[in-house]
Amino acid sequence: MADFDPRGELFAERQESTRKDVERAFGVLQSRFTIVKNPAVLWDKEKIGKIMRTCVILHNMIVENKRHGYAQIDTSEFESGESSRSSKVKMRESIHVGDMLGIRREVRDTEKHDRLKADLMENIWQKFGSEDE
Repeated sequence: MADFDPRGELFAERQESTRKDVERAFGVLQSRFTIVKNPAVLWDKEKIGKIMRTCVILHNMIVENKRHGYAQIDTSEFESGESSRSSKVKMRESIHVGDMLGIRREVRDTEKHDRLKADLMENIWQKFGSEDE
């Protein structure tokens, strides 16, 4: 029988809670904005970040307008449905297979994953571990 690991259990609880929140948030954005549904593998990180921030801001504006019972602007062009050419993002001009393979290898590096997970577990334990005791 495995030993009880309070740090691992706290990490798992926090990770599950956060994952549910993130999945719910992305689900809302994907249902509202077609661009969030599309694969972003070939876009650069800066563009992805700007797109996501823009979608979050637009979503919050839509929610705020609906909460007050009015809509000052027509948001239908930003919502899911048929996408217009203006909503498409240009992909990188040139993509090198070697770059993609290197990025994929780095993302799948199990040693790096284990180090990052251990660091995150320790950070969560330092921040929240004494609350439950």
